[in-house]
This record gives sequence, C-alpha cells and structure tokens, in this order.
Amino acid sequence: MTVKIIVPELGESVLEATVSNWLKKEGDYVNVGDVLVELETDKVNLEVGAKSAGVLQKIQAPNGSDVKVGDVLGMIEEKEGQPKESAPVTSAPVEPKQEPAAENVRASEKLSARQISPVASRLASEKNVDLSKVSGSGNDGRITKADVESYLQGAAKAEAASQPEVRFEAQASAVSSSARSEERVRMSRRRQTIAKRLLEAKQNTAMLTTFNEIDMSATMDLRKRRNDDFQKRHGIKLGFMSLFTKAAISALKAYPAINAEIDGDEIVYKNYYDIGMAIGSEEGLVVPVIRDADKLSFAEIEKSIKAFSEKTQQGKLSVEDLRGGTFTITNGGVFGSLLSTPILNPPQVGILGLHKIEERPMAVNGQVVIRPMMYVALSYDHRIVDGREAVQFLVHIKQLLEDPAWMLVEG
Repeated sequence: MTVKIIVPELGESVLEATVSNWLKKEGDYVNVGDVLVELETDKVNLEVGAKSAGVLQKIQAPNGSDVKVGDVLGMIEEKEGQPKESAPVTSAPVEPKQEPAAENVRASEKLSARQISPVASRLASEKNVDLSKVSGSGNDGRITKADVESYLQGAAKAEAASQPEVRFEAQASAVSSSARSEERVRMSRRRQTIAKRLLEAKQNTAMLTTFNEIDMSATMDLRKRRNDDFQKRHGIKLGFMSLFTKAAISALKAYPAINAEIDGDEIVYKNYYDIGMAIGSEEGLVVPVIRDADKLSFAEIEKSIKAFSEKTQQGKLSVEDLRGGTFTITNGGVFGSLLSTPILNPPQVGILGLHKIEERPMAVNGQVVIRPMMYVALSYDHRIVDGREAVQFLVHIKQLLEDPAWMLVEG
C-alpha cells in the first residue's frame, strides 16, 4: 500500500512553505516517526515525519519547491519489519555526474539532521561540501551556515597555496576575472517575507525616528553591585534588556498611543504589553514575543530572552512564539552599531532601538567627564503618534535608566 506524505498545518496565518532539505533519499527505508524533510516558512522551520514504515518510493517535491498545506511531498510504500539500518533500495542507477554529490550525502549522513541547520545543509549541497569534515560552532556542535562558509574559505586558501607561483601579469588577470564573477542564490522564504514586510512598512506607514542619549553610569553601577547576588538567587545574569523592557513598559503606560495600532479609521489601544525582542539569526531576523511582560519580574524577563535566543539558534521557535506583539525592542549594540533607525514591525506603531555603549566626554556641572553613553532611537508611526509624545517617551526611558531606583517606585 502506498501512503502520501502531506504538508501539515503550518500554523496561524501560514499557508505556504519551501522544501528546504530532504533528510532521506528515494529508496531509503524509514520507520514511523523518522524525520523525512524540513520545511521552511516565513516564520519557523518545521520537520515532517513518517507516519508509516516502509520505503520512500518517490520524492514529489524536491528541495527548493514551494508547497501549500495539503500538498503531496512524496510517497511511502508500506513495508513492515525491515530493520532500521537496512540498506537503501535503489530504484535507478546513478548517473556518473551525480556521484560526487551522492558521496558527500552519504558522508553527511554520519551526522544527525538536528546537528545541521537547514541553511547550512542547503549551502553544503550547492557547493558539494562533505559535512562530516565541517566543525560545528553552534549549540551542541550544530553546523551553521557560517561554519560551511568558513570551511569553503579554508579550502580555497589551501588550493591557492598549492598552486605554483606565476608571473604578476597572469595573477592580475586572474584577480580581475574572479572579482567580476557573479553568483545567483535563491532567497529563502523567510528572507522574501522579511523583504516584503520591510518594504510594506516603509510604504504604508508615516514612519519617523527620534533620538536621545542615555548616561548608563547608574545602570552599569547597579549591575556591577547586584549581579552576583541576582545570579545566585535566580540562576541568570541581570542584563540590560530586562531593565530596558521594564523602562519601555513604564513609558508605554505613560504614552498609550505608542502601544496601539490602527484598524481602518479606528485606533486600538492595547491594555496589555506583549514585547517583541528582535533577534538576528543566520536565517534572518525573528521577533519572538514576551507576553504580559508587565507582569514578569526582571529575572523572568531575562530567562525568557535567553530561552528565545537559544531556540532561535537551534531553529526551534514555534509560530506561537512569534505571534502578535504590541511593541518591539531591537538591540543593534550587540553587533557594534552606534546609531541606527529601526523599521517598524506592523501593525505595531513603535520600535525602540538600542545601541553600543561608548565612553564619551560629557559636560557635567561645568566639568568635562568621561561617561558611558548610549544612543537610543524610537521609530514611530506619525499617523497616530505625535512628535511630542515620541520625544517624551524617550525622555521617560532616559530618566529611568539614569536613575534605576525609579523603576522600583514605578512598580
């Protein structure tokens, strides 16, 4: 009996996906529960498992195919009782030109599928890289796109070093030729969606950005004095993000239009605070949401951020993790950004951008002193948020971070 492998429900408002990586080949024997293929949506990556034991008879949607819920990915011919490690059944001879790729696929199967990110697997397939020779730098040795790129760079350098020395004119000609080479790589579904949403945000909102700067001396002193005790009590470090989250919530309560959204000709004011945390990953930006963040302690916020960061790197974020959000915080400072203008995450009307802390000379009480300063930016939708509110929002956050004791007073 032949059983269809169907694209499952992908989550709220997600109707399409891209086949990113088949983990089994035609002719392989599979057991119930074996992961067959990974699907990439604009929000998360999903694994599709075998619901019947047997031979993977046909792959109907190869890597790179766009599929919808209910589409057929492939077919399994049911066969019970065959050992898990049985030799694969080959339905047709392999053409000579395919042998190198096949050898690398077999070598890569020494690794668990969970140890390789979908993007890394796709790049390795395109570049004919044997993943068993690549060292993983991700969590638990997970191989990332950067690891494959590093391996390719090392291989290129080794090949160049092995070449005999040639005259300068020939070298110059080769450099000129290679410098003008081009490579076309299909955008991932997530990158396509990010591009579409960012363009829509620019076209469909009256977006402006206002800036301020914060003297981080008091906040840094607080962390230095309290971090050890905080970590002993809660098992996690006291970071800047929980402090900025609490300060942002206080400012949102003072200026509720920045926590609202536009629905037609109405303004929907949100009396809850679901704070999105923008996290960069090798597969693109994601914004998991800390729900009811106003009801959480500093430690609970820090643990939520850490958990989301780990899930992002492991590719384990769920659709529910990314749903909704009333306001977003993005921290470009972790990458060294000194100043930027963050783009709105519609239908939200505000996003707070944090940046690198840098020591700068400041005039304080008539004296020039060196202080750790951070630029902060608020991008907002001018259709419902006035410039006065935006400026006062950042001033509110500045006051709380420059005197953190006020956060305790604020509750």
